[in-house]
Amino acid sequence: MIITIENQTNFLLPIQKLEEIASSLTQREIELIICDDETICKINQNHRGINKSTDVLSFPLESDFDFTPLGSIIISSDQARHKADLYGHTAQEESILLFIHGLLHLLGYDHEVDDGQMRREEERIITVYNLPTSLIVRTINQ
Repeated sequence: MIITIENQTNFLLPIQKLEEIASSLTQREIELIICDDETICKINQNHRGINKSTDVLSFPLESDFDFTPLGSIIISSDQARHKADLYGHTAQEESILLFIHGLLHLLGYDHEVDDGQMRREEERIITVYNLPTSLIVRTINQ
């Protein structure tokens, strides 16, 4: 399993932890892009018609071949830093949570339409890796 990283910022990623988590869920290649709020806002506008920044976006690649990359995950380093400050953990921990969230979307999970499967899988992973509260759980609790 390979994570191809394009870091457009000075954000320090916990690469070893990201690779460990990804390898536990898939053997397919993943593209990870780290950008700023301005860039993710443009991508969000172009692909989803939403003119605002967000913390993570996922773009799965559809294929019947095992060797095709799984897709792309885009994370805003600005949002990772902001959410880390807001929730009282490190920006690196937040980037792992965002990566997990994006990866689950690439794997076909969708918390907007499922019956809690994505939330349960996210909780399972953060428990295994001793991470802070997941995105879905803290959104539900707000």
